[in-house]
Amino acid sequence: MKKKLILPLFILIAFLPTKAKAQTVDLYRDSVVQLYGVVMTADSLKAIPLASIVVNKKGRGTITNNDGVFSIAVNKGETITFSCVGFKNRSITIPQNLAGNQYSVIQLMVNDTNFLPATILKPRPTRAQFERDFVNSKVDDDLFETARKNTSPAQKRIILSSLPRDGKEAVGASLQQQASRYYYSGQLPPMNILNPSAWRSFINSWKRGDYKSKNK
Repeated sequence: MKKKLILPLFILIAFLPTKAKAQTVDLYRDSVVQLYGVVMTADSLKAIPLASIVVNKKGRGTITNNDGVFSIAVNKGETITFSCVGFKNRSITIPQNLAGNQYSVIQLMVNDTNFLPATILKPRPTRAQFERDFVNSKVDDDLFETARKNTSPAQKRIILSSLPRDGKEAVGASLQQQASRYYYSGQLPPMNILNPSAWRSFINSWKRGDYKSKNK
């Protein structure tokens, strides 16, 4: 809404007489104030760096430097809020009938006390204490049965067959394939269908039930 009103205002000023135009510009210029000063602690008068200075309901502001000094352009009648973590907020209002276009302030900030909940620190248990508590901890029968099923040899084989290879296994398999290809370079590789060791491994897997449906 403000952006829409600025353009007609400048057009109106442009068509005003020279004397009226100068009075309007001087009136607008007279409303702008250069606010500057320093933000300090109230108890020790130490500079507060990175304190926020915000013009209320305007969405603009600044922060103090390492020495607590700040400077910002504001309008007469505006309310300025000073805030910083660990201190209570403070607000001032620029006088509407201020003579001149500069206003200095030394803003003192009061510490804001925050009460945090109590924290109890305990030492780490020793190895003997950990083993004692681990052995004596009670486990529900359902959880124990679930753990037993998940650690059974059949379940381990299913997990190993479904999980992808890690980096070390993938590199080892790739190197093994390259070595086998170079070993049989220039000749036909052996056929596993005639390999007794391959047949023995297949029969053992079939007896273990590795080829049974996993949905059962």
